[in-house]
Amino acid sequence: MSDRHYVPVANVEDVPAGKVKLVEVAGKPILLCHTKDRIFAVINKCSHADEKLECGRMKAGWIACPVHGARFNLETGAPMNPPATQPIETFAVRIVGDRIEVEV
Repeated sequence: MSDRHYVPVANVEDVPAGKVKLVEVAGKPILLCHTKDRIFAVINKCSHADEKLECGRMKAGWIACPVHGARFNLETGAPMNPPATQPIETFAVRIVGDRIEVEV
């Protein structure tokens, strides 16, 4: 049996389309990203240089590190271009009523 479970982190209205919201879950800084009519959850850290992604550009299902421009797929965490070569951590998201829940 898994010890992972969903934790409520924000209201849907707190993350409008095209915006991000930083939350903390179980001591992890998690970035909620609303793009492509979906809310994604990823760790707020670039795998290349440990930089925060919260100020990065987000578009069409990806977010870019504001320091070196590495892009990451928000669904899979996979790097899309150099200098990043390692994925970032992603988290399952579900919407219950008007609450956003993240699996941790």
